[in-house]
Amino acid sequence: MAKPRVAFFEFSDCEGCQLCALDLTPEQLLDLVSVVDIVEFREAMTEKAGALDDHGDGTDSIDVAFIEGSINRESDVARLKRIRERASIVVALGACAHIGGINALKNFQSEEEYRKAAYPTDPYKYESTTAKAIGEFIKVDAVIPGCPIDTGEFLHVVKDLLVGHKPQVPDYPVCVECKLKENGCVYEKGMHCLGPVTRAGCGARCPSNGGYCYGCRGLISKPNIASQQDIMQKYNLNEDEMLSKFKMFLQRSKEVFPDDK
Repeated sequence: MAKPRVAFFEFSDCEGCQLCALDLTPEQLLDLVSVVDIVEFREAMTEKAGALDDHGDGTDSIDVAFIEGSINRESDVARLKRIRERASIVVALGACAHIGGINALKNFQSEEEYRKAAYPTDPYKYESTTAKAIGEFIKVDAVIPGCPIDTGEFLHVVKDLLVGHKPQVPDYPVCVECKLKENGCVYEKGMHCLGPVTRAGCGARCPSNGGYCYGCRGLISKPNIASQQDIMQKYNLNEDEMLSKFKMFLQRSKEVFPDDK
């Protein structure tokens, strides 16, 4: 019986999530390659699946495509759709693919502003447009949230896919994990946190290590934004300060920013 064909692709990103997917123990790596056939993965191999298309990707069909990165160029859309056509299952790998990621901060600037910031000597030399999540262009079958992803969660999703289950990620807020770890609320420490509306699954990593939740795993399915705003106001954040906290990772969230940016 042939092993499932798996491929990794990237768009606008740091490729850190792909590195996390490789950050396995030798035993885990051997177990992984014993059950899947990795046919494309630029971070780990030079081979491609089949003949190359005009973007340098293979052309053969694949069972699972892990896609990292947001879409920042109009020309990327055609490539993204070709990957969708080749793949039986598409997984958004990390915050950039899932919710736009830090790349989408530029969406709050004018095109002239972000072009000059990125390419000061020749702002219009390269193609660039607003940053969007891959799910705004194609059907996404599963997501692995986070910036970067959690390696353990990556393995969990792979196992679910191999047995034909739809991968499930937590749909309750980070606050739950903080309480389970008996963390003191960072609001009481003079910090501000998006844990009340952000999807858990990270083990409350940032609040547990002296930081606060930035929202990198995206919103839970039914976020109580009004309650989050009430909490922030209780701790003396004005509206502009509140929105600035949401901007880092949640720019594409209509619940927070209803205008299409």
